[in-house]
Amino acid sequence: MTSPSLVRATFVGLAAGFLSGLFGVGGGILLVPALVMLLHLPQRMASGTSLAAVLPISVASLVSYTLSGSVDWWVALFVTIGAVSGALLGTYLLQVLPLKVVGVGFVVLLVLTAIRMFIPLEADGRAPLTVLTAVLLVLLGVAIGVLAGLFGVGGGVVLVPALVVLWSISPVIAKGTSLAVVVPTAIVGTMRNRANRNADLRLAAIVGVAGIFSAVVGAEVAQAMDDRLSNVLFAILLVVVSLKLIRDLFVERRA
Repeated sequence: MTSPSLVRATFVGLAAGFLSGLFGVGGGILLVPALVMLLHLPQRMASGTSLAAVLPISVASLVSYTLSGSVDWWVALFVTIGAVSGALLGTYLLQVLPLKVVGVGFVVLLVLTAIRMFIPLEADGRAPLTVLTAVLLVLLGVAIGVLAGLFGVGGGVVLVPALVVLWSISPVIAKGTSLAVVVPTAIVGTMRNRANRNADLRLAAIVGVAGIFSAVVGAEVAQAMDDRLSNVLFAILLVVVSLKLIRDLFVERRA
């Protein structure tokens, strides 16, 4: 890796780490386009490398949230059960499925989620878990895992608003819980991507280590942030990501 590439990789890691800590999203939503545009990785390699880089960044963020008691471990457990199996399916789809086929659906999902996050919502804590809610959390986890394996995004971009909107979990706890799911999901997905030769682990290590430090800073900022402001900023992030994905799909169709 040349010196300019190393600098760019470090910068990308720092930015992704801060987003991970601030929004509990793993950082992959920034990493994938950054790896493609700044480091010129092919789309599939960028997705696999992103998921590997997300791991150390997410661990650093999770530690901060855990120390402040901002993780719902029971919810994380049920979502993880589904997410691990979903990650296996997602990494398989990454090998065989044209990305534009699912790209439009993913963009629609992000836009709808962003709109919902702008609507005020009382998220004052979830109700006690039942068998039905546990099953629903597992099914949500499957969807999260598929997104992680297919897009390299960790899944928090969908999981955080889902926990806030559907289970009335406060944003800061939703972020910490999301990171608790991202970590095992990223491990499973990265193992599969490595076997499929869809991950540059050396580059992922550089990006991931760089993001550790900024992830801790982002987590501290998130825990001091007003919930309404957090929701609005997260919604704006979703819109930005959606516009980027729409642009990519349009360019691919023109190519």
